Amino acid sequence: MKFLAITLITDNADPVTGAAPPVRERFRQVVASALRAEELGFDGFGVGERHERPFLSSSPPVVLGHIAALTRRIRLFTAVTTLSLLDPVRAYEDYATLDHLSDGRLELMIGKGNGTAQRELFHVSPEDQWERNSESYELFRRIWHEDKVSAEPRFRPALAGAEVLPRPYQRAVRVWHGSATSRESVELAARYGDPLFSANVTHPIGPYAELVRYYRERWEHHGHDPARAVVGAGTAGYHAARTSQQAVATYRPAFARYLAAHRRQGVEPVFATLEDFVERSSALIGSPQQVIEKVHRYHAEFGHTVLHLQAEAGGLPEAEHQASLELFQSEIAPVLRREIPDPSFPEL
Repeated sequence: MKFLAITLITDNADPVTGAAPPVRERFRQVVASALRAEELGFDGFGVGERHERPFLSSSPPVVLGHIAALTRRIRLFTAVTTLSLLDPVRAYEDYATLDHLSDGRLELMIGKGNGTAQRELFHVSPEDQWERNSESYELFRRIWHEDKVSAEPRFRPALAGAEVLPRPYQRAVRVWHGSATSRESVELAARYGDPLFSANVTHPIGPYAELVRYYRERWEHHGHDPARAVVGAGTAGYHAARTSQQAVATYRPAFARYLAAHRRQGVEPVFATLEDFVERSSALIGSPQQVIEKVHRYHAEFGHTVLHLQAEAGGLPEAEHQASLELFQSEIAPVLRREIPDPSFPEL
């Protein structure tokens, strides 16, 4: 099993001081998290893409380009690139450039994206968002693999023998398809023989596991070798400590802030208590052995070999979060790497 640390670069108030840090400081914190992830032995670091409050992650290639210059080993992920909002030609130029700057450490994760405000910002309707995502990916993929492209897409001007530069460093970049609730992303991934990354953060395991099963069915339908299907999965939260009691006690204030945020938005939380959150969500909160056992339970449903954790503290005291990440890499990750092999990552 391989492990990613992911951030969406939220612009939230500090849980201790109650003040939001300056934007420049938030970006510095993200870069520090990436450096720490490489130091600890994480396999990848991901930056999300959002174009609305409370996120500052509107330009992942810029952030990842800076991180690429400061790191040497860790692979660099988008989580996710919202192709339904982007011109695929321009997106290709950004990521082909990043591919060179990172010496081929780029891995893309694409999706249609969520959020009404960002959709309105780019004048994308709910009715055409999936069609835009599919068309943009198909054109992006062609540009990546073909030196000159002619195409007449619906949502951008036609291309006639277009040569888009630079040509990529990796001739076959891995593209993951982020999946939350719909079959469209699953079908697109299966059709092209691409890996799937299940969000797995909002609800109990049931609907996510159903989509993963559908992905494997469609993968075979499209003629791909079942043994080569690759699945990743997210986690709703993470905190490990020497005992489960200590882990839960430390996480309780962060969960209280999670409930408070739902109340402010007028949204009914899926998990009303921390105990329910620990038991039924994908959150990994407990002792190292409890975390290992829960990952195995989810693996029995997903068959996933890549797992993401939150790179940043997310409401926990920073010192506690860092200690928890260190515990993960020293006592949890080695066991999961040994017990859940992943022969397909990162080789293409």
